[in-house]
Amino acid sequence: MSDATLHATHMDPDDFAVQIADQIESFLVAVTEVAKGDEPDSAVPFLLLEVSQLLLAGGRLGAHEDIVPDERYEPDPGPEADVDQLRENLARLLEPIDVYSEVFDPYEPRKAPVPARISDDLTDVITDLRHGMVHYRAGRTSEALWWWQFSYFSNWGSTASASLRALQSVVAHVRLNQPLAELDGLDTDQGMGDDTLEFEAGKVMAEEIGGPLGMRPVQ
Repeated sequence: MSDATLHATHMDPDDFAVQIADQIESFLVAVTEVAKGDEPDSAVPFLLLEVSQLLLAGGRLGAHEDIVPDERYEPDPGPEADVDQLRENLARLLEPIDVYSEVFDPYEPRKAPVPARISDDLTDVITDLRHGMVHYRAGRTSEALWWWQFSYFSNWGSTASASLRALQSVVAHVRLNQPLAELDGLDTDQGMGDDTLEFEAGKVMAEEIGGPLGMRPVQ
């Protein structure tokens, strides 16, 4: 299935596979456009919306019965597309709030939070989604759905959920006029220990996304 036939008119728009593919394609296109940096002031709220919508597709895949591909072994989808430039663009765009604190498994007790990056998360998710999209565009619908469901459970679901929480937190701090404390140089190659760590944002984020959200500047 080529790009031109991804949403072909003969396909039932109510079909589960078509709806999931549409949501995933929308996310891939939207994040790629955001990463171009043409509208930096609206990047964070727009990413919040797009990741939220993607997780609706993930929830539907998670609630669906186990999907079994037609073939026993996965056909070779070819080399993965390079995402380094996309990651760098997102990191530059999100620089004030890119690093955040993440707990990998909320049901595993006494695990200290670790630093993560929204830019890494989004490109990681995109890599998984593109892998399945190669199968979908080639007409291997069951393989695509199996991959999206499997990788939702094993990687992109939790990764997207973590980045969604970080993005929601940033928007909430701005909307509630609650400046974020200083990060003190924490990066993803540093350990966090047991301390609660916050991000360097405050007035910077209020200036960058506060205007598009229609809120007053932080005093």
